[in-house]
Amino acid sequence: MAHGAHAGHRGGVHGHAIGAGFQLALACDLRIATTEAKFTMAEPSLGLVPDLTGTLPLVRAVGYSRAVDICLTGRRVTAAEALRIGLVNSVVAPDELDSAVDELVAALLKPAAGATRETLALLASAAESPGIDEQRAAERAAQLRRLAELRQLLS
Repeated sequence: MAHGAHAGHRGGVHGHAIGAGFQLALACDLRIATTEAKFTMAEPSLGLVPDLTGTLPLVRAVGYSRAVDICLTGRRVTAAEALRIGLVNSVVAPDELDSAVDELVAALLKPAAGATRETLALLASAAESPGIDEQRAAERAAQLRRLAELRQLLS
C-alpha cells in the first residue's frame, strides 16, 4: 500500500495522488483510499509521459480505454470512481484509514508466506498465460513446491 499526499498513515491513499504519487499507488497490489482521495496522471498534460512503470498496472486495473482517458485528459479520478472502475479495492472515511490498513495487513499475514508468494506469482502470470493448460501446469508446479516445503517444515 502506498501513502498519498498526507503523511502519517501507515498505508493507503489519503488526499491527492498525482503523477509519481499515483504511480506509487499503482505499484501496490492492493489499494485503500479515503473518501477524499483523488488520482491524477498529470504527466501528459505537462508534456511528459508517465515513467515510473505506472502504465502497465493502470491498464491492468482499469482497462486500456479508461487508462487512455485518465492519462490523456489529466482529470482527477475521485475515490468513488476509483472504486467503481477497480483502481482501488476499498474506500473508507479518513479517520478509518489506519484501522482499515491494519485489518487488511492482518488478513494478508494469515496465510503461510510460501502460499502467499506462490499465489501472487500465479495471479501475476495468469494474465500473460497463453492458455488454461499452461496455467494448470503452473498451478501444479507451484503446489508441488508448496507440498515439498511443508513436508520439510514438518520433518
